[in-house]
Amino acid sequence: MYNTVLRARWLCTIHQLGRCQWQCPRFYTTPTSSTPSPFGVSEAEVQSAKVYCSNLLQKFDSPSHTLLAFIPPATQNAYLALRAFNIETSRIADVASTAIIRSMRLQFWRDNINAAFALRPPKQPVSILLTHALADLDARTEGKGKMSKTWFMRILSEREKYMDGRPYPTMESLERYAENTYSTLLYLTLQGIPVGSVAADHIASHIGKAAGITAILRGLPLLAFPSPPNHHSNTSSLGGTLDPQRRTAQGSVTLPLDVMVRAGVREEDVFRQGAEAAGLRDAVFEVATRASDHLITARQMLKNIYAGQDVGHAFEYEAEEEHQYRHQHQDQYGRGAAAGGKSAQQREEVEGVFGVFMPAVATELWLNRLQKYDFDVFREELRRREWRLPWRGYWAFRRRMF
Repeated sequence: MYNTVLRARWLCTIHQLGRCQWQCPRFYTTPTSSTPSPFGVSEAEVQSAKVYCSNLLQKFDSPSHTLLAFIPPATQNAYLALRAFNIETSRIADVASTAIIRSMRLQFWRDNINAAFALRPPKQPVSILLTHALADLDARTEGKGKMSKTWFMRILSEREKYMDGRPYPTMESLERYAENTYSTLLYLTLQGIPVGSVAADHIASHIGKAAGITAILRGLPLLAFPSPPNHHSNTSSLGGTLDPQRRTAQGSVTLPLDVMVRAGVREEDVFRQGAEAAGLRDAVFEVATRASDHLITARQMLKNIYAGQDVGHAFEYEAEEEHQYRHQHQDQYGRGAAAGGKSAQQREEVEGVFGVFMPAVATELWLNRLQKYDFDVFREELRRREWRLPWRGYWAFRRRMF
């Protein structure tokens, strides 16, 4: 009873924090009334779409649902739509039995994204909420704030490459997958606030890579021993046992091939022995270490910015067309900015959007649990909800550090 009451108090505190902390007019203005729907969708349909997306997160991505409290109120619809889009597209391989059906579902989502950006959404909840978020962003920023359709298409294209369960050739290809999916989701969330910041995008890139790599580790048992369609979930024991002796279907081992070679892991050994396969824990350790390295890098970048220093290394994707920034040595009037002004500007930017970085907290908690269980990725405990996330998230958000 005490634990239940304590958790309820933490959640109430987080809710109040989310309401009071996001008052930074530099990045957005919280609307005082609901945005009208100029795209032929009623307010009731928008609210129904919001409930659908929220329920989807609760079932398949509970950490993202918990972290919604730290997203600016004006951006929460965009956040829900983005995370629901991520779930729907990542589950295509689960619910589609053939390559043709997978291709059709991918085309369905490409068509949905095109329709959403044209403000003509089909009667699909994620598309309706995304269209509403795009229209709201346009109204809040008087047409200046935009989300990148190219980034949505990039996510779909990257998922398509590995939808047949093929392993990643190298660790670098896994990082590229994480960059083009999970990091890109964070870029889109930043655009939904909106804010254009090299420092914020750079930190988001490392956090997204860590989250994407971790997602592959979390899903490894489910892909190696797939459950019946529609049963995959990362929040509970749904999907049945992970014991290879009690599973009949075989899928694929999606660890990078170069890591598997170095660790001496054979796919058939994983199918036969599960967690006890020779070299598997060493391979999982190496992949988890790379995810942890990205979190460490992001954390050090935050420390450098708070100390008024340079972030430490260049952002390799800064020159991409979709990353739009005002020149970082100019102020808002186009005048040259002093080094001290640049540091203060970077600090203000990353503190103002820190809620977008909160997946780092959930990722770190899961990696710590993986280490606790000696990198046995098949442990059922790793699929349970993380009860510490609300209060760990609260303290990270309050201190603006994870």
